Amino acid sequence: MQKKEKMNKLRIGVLREEKNPPDKRVPLTPMICAELMRTYPNLKIFVQPSKIRCYADSEYTAFGVMLKEDLSNCDVLMGVKEVPKQLLIPGKKYFFFAHILKKQKHNQQLMKTLIEKHIQMIDYETLTDINNNRIIGFGRYAGVVGAYNAILGYGRKYDLFQLKPANICRDKAEMEDELKRAKLPNIKIALTGGGRVANGVIETLSVLRIRKVTAEEFLMGSFREPVYCQLNPRDYVERMDDHNFDLHDFFQHPEHFKSVFKPYTKAADIYISAHYWDPKAPKMFELEDVKAPDFRISVIADITCDLNGSVPTTIRSSTIADPFYGYNIMKDIEDLPFNKHTVCIMAVDNLPCELPRDASDDFGKDLMERALPNILVEDKDAVIERATICKEGKLTSAFEYLSDYAY
Repeated sequence: MQKKEKMNKLRIGVLREEKNPPDKRVPLTPMICAELMRTYPNLKIFVQPSKIRCYADSEYTAFGVMLKEDLSNCDVLMGVKEVPKQLLIPGKKYFFFAHILKKQKHNQQLMKTLIEKHIQMIDYETLTDINNNRIIGFGRYAGVVGAYNAILGYGRKYDLFQLKPANICRDKAEMEDELKRAKLPNIKIALTGGGRVANGVIETLSVLRIRKVTAEEFLMGSFREPVYCQLNPRDYVERMDDHNFDLHDFFQHPEHFKSVFKPYTKAADIYISAHYWDPKAPKMFELEDVKAPDFRISVIADITCDLNGSVPTTIRSSTIADPFYGYNIMKDIEDLPFNKHTVCIMAVDNLPCELPRDASDDFGKDLMERALPNILVEDKDAVIERATICKEGKLTSAFEYLSDYAY
């Protein structure tokens, strides 16, 4: 990172995670804090003490970062998950995952409080480049861990091998060492998605050197080794009226398309869902399809975890402590995950928390390189301005669609 000479004095406070259940991740690791303060001499970073975060207080102080309970003198406050509304300090600039962009009912009061307290709210999800592509997120590690859980679940379902849960591993390196113990038969894995989450999935599959094949080979071929295929939208949807596909058209009008994923349900043993799903888009398959005698999928890792979403067998989120449940094919109800007549479902909605140190380091580096310079020096390309949801008691123009939710 190049040294920046000109910047105003700024104090950043790293918040203790207060939401229950607590999240062990951090937006800025001790080493990243130290590097930021070394690069920007007028920057001071303070960290609220915490007994639960993945980096101990002593690790921050070892890198010269001061612990401070009261962060009211800080200009910018950064956390990971939602900050309880009673703890929000009026007039400050906050960064965290607010989960308000889809008008989530359970966070409506949080949205109202952000307005009432004249807070400038920047959700990490709203940080984008000039082409509207997200520049930061935990998606990579959702994919990394989600794929690991898919393999772990398959091994348990067929009593092939036992792997240590990822959250018990110290870091990604230990998880990968554990994964190498898995001996897979010649199964087929279908993956949907092409972004950070899917890339994380591929990263994990590559540890086992699972060969990638084309969609056509996947459907038509038989193999002596495990293989996977990565499906893009053109592979699993088509326009209802003319059976053609145009990606821009699909993004603009997903309701005009239908799923053609069914052939993959008859070929795949594991399905890993890592794609973004629009509520107006078709489901990947229907519950009736699961009852078909030739429905082959026995493990589904729904990393996107949209309830009532693209994967209809995802009937609830699961937890890190208990990541699997079963979908009973005959009775359409939840059942034990590894029974004969169930599809094993993995639908953990906070997968990066299983490897919090690695995920935090990855996230913090992106934050340091792609977002923080826009606060510390100059808001180049209006990254912060574009990402601001509300400020000075009002929604910004890009987020006025939240009016009926916010006021």
